[in-house]
Amino acid sequence: MDATDDSAMHILAERLAARGHRVSFISTPRNLARLPPVLSALARLVDLVALPLPRVDGLPDGAEATSDVPYDKFELHRKAFDGLAAPFAAFLDAACAAAGGGRRSDWVVADFILHWVAAAAQERNVPCAMLVLCAAGVTASAGQPGDSHAEQRQAIGESMSAAPAFEAQQAAELFGAEGASGPSIISRFVQTLTRSRFVAIRSCPELEPDAFPLLTRLYGKPAGPLGLLPPQPVGTRGVSRNTEDDATMRWLDAQPAKSVVYVALGTEAPLGVELLRELAYGLELAGTRFLWALRLPAGADGDSIIPVGFAERTGERGLVTTRWVPQVSVLAHGAVGAFLTHCGWGSIVEGLQFGHPLVMLPIFGDQGLNARLMEARQVGVLVPRNEKDGSFDRAGVARAVRTVVVGEERRVFATNARKLQEVVADTACHERCIDGFIRRLRSWNQ
Repeated sequence: MDATDDSAMHILAERLAARGHRVSFISTPRNLARLPPVLSALARLVDLVALPLPRVDGLPDGAEATSDVPYDKFELHRKAFDGLAAPFAAFLDAACAAAGGGRRSDWVVADFILHWVAAAAQERNVPCAMLVLCAAGVTASAGQPGDSHAEQRQAIGESMSAAPAFEAQQAAELFGAEGASGPSIISRFVQTLTRSRFVAIRSCPELEPDAFPLLTRLYGKPAGPLGLLPPQPVGTRGVSRNTEDDATMRWLDAQPAKSVVYVALGTEAPLGVELLRELAYGLELAGTRFLWALRLPAGADGDSIIPVGFAERTGERGLVTTRWVPQVSVLAHGAVGAFLTHCGWGSIVEGLQFGHPLVMLPIFGDQGLNARLMEARQVGVLVPRNEKDGSFDRAGVARAVRTVVVGEERRVFATNARKLQEVVADTACHERCIDGFIRRLRSWNQ
C-alpha cells in the first residue's frame, strides 16, 4: 500500500528470481507503474499482477498508495485495499489450479496489513510467511501480541513507555483504534501472524544481533532476516532522469563534497504548514547548504510555506524542490554529507547505505522508535520536540542540523554512520539473508 514498501518488495522479488524462482508480484496498477522495470534478465520469472483498487467514497481517484492521500484518509485507503480480498482469492484459486503448468503457488509472502491475504492462503492450504518491513528491534519492542483488543492496546502502551507523550498518544490512535476499515493495525498484525508459518523481517543479524531470537520467543514461531534490501541508484538500472531530476543533480554537482544536508520527510508525513515554515526558518538559521525535497500538504502551495525572501537569502547555498526527487541517487551523490529524515525504516536504510549521519524528525508510526534506535547508535540527533503536542521550532531545527554537520560531535556521528554503512552496503550479507529465507521456505515444503 505504501510506495516505499512496494519498492522493497520489488527488490525482494528480483532477488528471489535471480535464484531461479518464479514470483508473482501483486499490487495495484498505479503502484506497479511507479516501480523501476524488472531487470531484463529476470523479467521472464517475475509476473507483475495488477488488481484494480475498488472505489471507496471519500478516497480520490487514483489514490493507490498512502503517498497519494492525506493522513486523515489512511483508514479509507485501507478500506479500499480490503476490497481486493475477493480478487486476490480468485487469483490464488487460479494459481492453485495451475499445478500442471508449473505455476502453482508454493508460498504466499504477505504484508501484515493485508490480513485477508494470509486468510486466503490458509483456506487453500498454501503456506504463508508474514512480511514485516520494519526494524527487528522496533518490532520486538511491542512485546508479545495479545489475542484480545485490550491486550493489543496494552502491548502498544508498553512499547511506547519511553516515548514522548504526543508520540504515545498518536501510536495508540494509529495502531490500536478501529476505524472505517474495521480492524486496527495491531489486529491485522495479530491475524496475519496467527495464520503465518514464520515472520520475515527487513533487517539482518549483523545490524540487530539480539532481535531475531527475541522475536522468535515472543511470537512462538520462527522470525528470520530478509536482509535490508538496499535499493540501487536510478542510473544503475538504465532508467533515464527527467529534466527536473537533471536540474537537481546539476545543482548538487556544483556543491563542495560532503557539504549538503539532504532534507526529505517521506511521502506520507502529515506536517502542517506552520511546522514546515519553522523547518524552513531552521534551515536558514543553520547556515549550512541544503537540498529540500518538499512535499506540499494537501491544498497548500509553496508560497504558503516558504517565507518571503527565503530564496534570496539562501539561494547561494540552498535548493527547494516540490517535485519528485530520485532520493537514492541524491543520497549517493558526493556533495551530500547528512540526511534530515522522518526516520521511516526505508529512508534510514537508504541514508546509511551511503554512510550519512542523520538529523531526525520522526512524525508518526514506527518513526520515533526508529529514531531512538539510531540515537542509541550515535549516528545523529533528534530535533527537539514539545512533549505534549510534538511541535518544534526553528531554533531547535538549526541546533540539530549544526550539531550533526559542524558541531564538536560531528566526527562521532560520521564515524558511527560509516560503521553502519559497512553493514547496510554489504551485498554479500543481504544475499546470505535471502538464501536463508529460501532455505526456510523449502524446509517447510519438504
